[in-house]
Amino acid sequence: MSSSREPEIIRLPILYLPPDFDTVFPKTRSVLNVARKMGVNATHAALREQRRLLLLHQIATLGEDEEVTSSEHLHAVGSVAHIIEFYEPGDGTIRIAVEAEHRAIVLRCANMESYLKAEVQVVPEELGLANAAAPLMSEVRNLFGTFAASLNAAGRQKELAEIKRTLEKQEEPGHLADTLAGFMPLSNPDRRIIIEELNPIRRLQFIGRLLKDELERGELKDDIHNQVRESVQKTHREFYLQEQMKVIQKELGREDITEVDELREQVKALGLPEEAEEKALKELDRLAQIPPMSAESGVIRTYVDWILALPWNERTEHQVQLPEAERILDEDHYGLEKPKENVLEYLAVLQLVKHLKGPILCLVGPPGVGKTSLGKSIARATGRKFVRMSLGGVRDEAEIRGHRRTYIGSIPGRIIQGLRDVKSRNPLFLLDEIDKLSSDFRGDPASALLEVLDPEQNSTFRDHYLDIPFDLSDVMFVTTANTRITIPPALQDRMDIIELPGYTDFEKQNIATFTPNGLIPKQLKLHGLSADNIQFTEEAIFEIIHKWTREAGVRSLERAITSVCRKIARQIVTENTPDIKVEVTPLNLSDYLGPAKWTRTKAEEHDEVGVATGMVWTQIGGDIVSVEATTMQGEGKLNMTGQLQEVMRESVQTAVAYTRSNAESFGLREHRFDEQDIHIHIPEGAVPKDGPSAGITVATAILSALTGRPVRKEVAMTGEITLRGRVLPIGGLKEKALAAYRNGIFDIIIPEENEKDLADIPTEIRDGLRFHKVTDMSQVLSIAFAD
Repeated sequence: MSSSREPEIIRLPILYLPPDFDTVFPKTRSVLNVARKMGVNATHAALREQRRLLLLHQIATLGEDEEVTSSEHLHAVGSVAHIIEFYEPGDGTIRIAVEAEHRAIVLRCANMESYLKAEVQVVPEELGLANAAAPLMSEVRNLFGTFAASLNAAGRQKELAEIKRTLEKQEEPGHLADTLAGFMPLSNPDRRIIIEELNPIRRLQFIGRLLKDELERGELKDDIHNQVRESVQKTHREFYLQEQMKVIQKELGREDITEVDELREQVKALGLPEEAEEKALKELDRLAQIPPMSAESGVIRTYVDWILALPWNERTEHQVQLPEAERILDEDHYGLEKPKENVLEYLAVLQLVKHLKGPILCLVGPPGVGKTSLGKSIARATGRKFVRMSLGGVRDEAEIRGHRRTYIGSIPGRIIQGLRDVKSRNPLFLLDEIDKLSSDFRGDPASALLEVLDPEQNSTFRDHYLDIPFDLSDVMFVTTANTRITIPPALQDRMDIIELPGYTDFEKQNIATFTPNGLIPKQLKLHGLSADNIQFTEEAIFEIIHKWTREAGVRSLERAITSVCRKIARQIVTENTPDIKVEVTPLNLSDYLGPAKWTRTKAEEHDEVGVATGMVWTQIGGDIVSVEATTMQGEGKLNMTGQLQEVMRESVQTAVAYTRSNAESFGLREHRFDEQDIHIHIPEGAVPKDGPSAGITVATAILSALTGRPVRKEVAMTGEITLRGRVLPIGGLKEKALAAYRNGIFDIIIPEENEKDLADIPTEIRDGLRFHKVTDMSQVLSIAFAD
């Protein structure tokens, strides 16, 4: 049977202890030096009352002049201790000897100005568990005996004998656990677990686990010590034999040229810059003076090997002519005219100047549009070697600049490593995902790249490991990113930003079928098929693009084509029909790809009141959207649904304000806006929408709902509206126009200032559309309304 007394509630002064101070467990004694003012005051208060204190540990270490002023800086469980003796030396401190009695839980705490006082619940030890815990207590005593035996060699026999006598007197598992905890070397977390564990059995079990862990660590330490001793003896023996061999060879007249002399000749033959050669020779002089088996010898040898491995004077000669470079770029990538033009211009200047600092290009665009592969093509077109470094998730500045040689295992940064790997000082260096860089306590990699990507500075780039300048001005750096937003402005300023907005549906179809390295020919070859086995119709490709993919690039399109090829390859193998001929059409696509994953927004089928068709841009291309407006009896409120974000909500409010301020000109002079609510909804409510370009579409839908005039179904529009009704320019016109064309809408209202962007639209699409260029909302309404 176990027994315990009823909990006791008492009020005690608090003496708080530093986080790393040993815990005073119940049934153990300790001597405390109290120096902090509030601790001294709390001790005096205890001496005036019942000579009892509450010992609590701080959660965090305080500064020299800081004091704890509330219980939130202290742990909630501590020990009630009785002051046995005290001594005041006269310097403002006090020295006390205490014996802990019980655990206690803080219920509430009060600041008495000069010290803290707590109301606590004393937790009496549960007694009568000796019989039930006898096997556990015996095992723990044996473990401690083994542990104590390992300490005997350290000359602690008297102390351990006293500990054993104390343990023999403990008959309860809780008292045994606390006594052992007072003698064992414990970490702060382990001490907290023991003082806060109120169950005696679980407390003793935890002590047992700690003793087992300590014994295992002791055995491992002994093994390591033996291995180190054997290794040192072996090293000394080898060094002695090598020195003997040198002396014998010298006596016999057989002394050869040393390895250091060979390295010195290699350094001189490299034609290094003056500073680099001087540094390398100085390190070799050090290497010649230290024992070859020392750790420093290996560090110096590795450093010199890095210097010898770098391409100080090795270059790739540019022999590719402009027509050949243009052919390579067109062969590898369809479209992407602007980056291709930039590369060809650089090659043209290079042929005239012969030596030109490498340009720094930044290709920005959504995933899958060919940024990384374009970098490879540029390398091939310029006749350079290609090296790629992914910056996604890089947090450590040392990844760029390298580690200083003072660190064990230090190596150069990945810039120098890449040049060593390609053995050329003028490769194309692709820094992939530059927008994914991040920084922490280890440094800021983006700041380290400022020197690398600055043509005025990178001619003397100094890696931390090498600590000598290396010329990067001949390297052609190309970076890639999904967005410019997360690239630091200082880094953007050093690069030529080239936007890759994504492919149109027509470009995707050409990439899949008509280019020399198209997706379909590529996948047919990879799957052991030929054009005789499988044919994709143009309609099937468009169906895949519209219903099975939703992206700006072509990765999902390639995966879909791959899936079709795999199924047909399986059919050939299963049915043993190598001469099979399959035509993939819109009718049988679902047999290979399953049900369609996406649906495109459909154009309105009838002229309707309160519904206007707008055009939107997304990272996966353009689309059309129906903006719906309706009115109802109310209090003049404006309701907006469809997950409209801040900019779009402001655009809607501007459209409403324009409508109300010009009500008379629209025949709404008698309309009571304060008695009607206006509700604006843009479908696909699960998709967040933002941007100002739907302004004229919203205004048209509202005026249609208020006047009852239907909006023409064959008209789509885009443009930002002002309070005066002016129509401002927008972005993404090319994608928006293609979306309208794809959905059978051929009349498009655009801001007049966007006329310059019409040149970006493919000729066959532009010729099939009627663009209405407007500057004012009145022009929009005259085109949009059906009557």
